[in-house]
Amino acid sequence: MKIKGIKRGQTIELLEQINDIPDGTEILVEFVISSKQITEDSQTLSDEERLSKLNQLFGVWQDQPELVEIFAEIDKQRHAYRGRVIDPIENQDDK
Repeated sequence: MKIKGIKRGQTIELLEQINDIPDGTEILVEFVISSKQITEDSQTLSDEERLSKLNQLFGVWQDQPELVEIFAEIDKQRHAYRGRVIDPIENQDDK
């Protein structure tokens, strides 16, 4: 049986269902890297390059005054009390 998956850290996320294998069953996994695999060597950045990219991102929202209003509205909605919904007695089932 061959099933595709994606490695994320120490976890492999399966892209297909495997309902025919019971939970707790020991399995043997053989890794075959897809030909679509991007080589990590070409994507690896030095610490200096990584820091430079992060510094570019840190100031992206710096001169956008509407962000204060946006976050104020988010905070207002997060802390709004909406009360509890209570069904009237005549709508409750007798148990």
